[in-house]
Amino acid sequence: MINVPPMRPIYRTLLAAMSASLLATAAPGDGSSEAPWLQRDNPGAEDSLQSSTEAGLKAAPESFEVLWRAARVKQWLADGEKDKARKMQLGKDAWALGEKAIKANPNAVEGYYFAALGIGAYSQGAGILRALGEGLESKFNDRLDRAIKLDPAYRAAGALVAKGRYWFELPWPKRSIGRSIETLERAIAAHPENLRAYVYLAESQLKDGKAKLAEATLQKAVRGDVSYDPPEGRRAKLMAATVEPQIQKELK
Repeated sequence: MINVPPMRPIYRTLLAAMSASLLATAAPGDGSSEAPWLQRDNPGAEDSLQSSTEAGLKAAPESFEVLWRAARVKQWLADGEKDKARKMQLGKDAWALGEKAIKANPNAVEGYYFAALGIGAYSQGAGILRALGEGLESKFNDRLDRAIKLDPAYRAAGALVAKGRYWFELPWPKRSIGRSIETLERAIAAHPENLRAYVYLAESQLKDGKAKLAEATLQKAVRGDVSYDPPEGRRAKLMAATVEPQIQKELK
């Protein structure tokens, strides 16, 4: 019988690092394989992503790649959630995972982006006034502005779109429809494929008393190509369908 010498600590460390690396490039649920992510609005896909995300976090809880992709899953779920308590919890989860991703890699955009969007989802679930009372405005802006500085093009100018929406959703007197429109137009100029940007811009234009212009803007989302991110594009189109009646009411 051959005696195998015990593994030295340095080899155990290398093996652990290799395992985490393989997980970050091969495990479908942590988002490492983009195929499940690009099918995330299929029936049952969200539950599958949730389960495999949890498995990825259990296997490599400190991995930057696992953490930001897990935050991405939580944020997607929070974004589509109607129940306020559930939206708050999912937003809080995305925020926490984003913070861990920032710690793992403070020079990458992903952690800041998903932490900010997690704070935003939490705030929507809690109510904007409550969120302001909890001091979340500065936390949201700190992370979102950092994401914009690191990579304004990330996720088709997603951080700029979120910033534009922020100016729209603030209560008076903090709200600034003008800044909302300006920021969303900047996002669209850089990434005209982002359909959500058109939906948000149309709502801001409608609030600004420009229903005819809002109608033209919204049609760009209704007729737009979703190939840049099919589930996100389809979600934006569903959002557009809820805005269109509001515009038509103003046009009568």
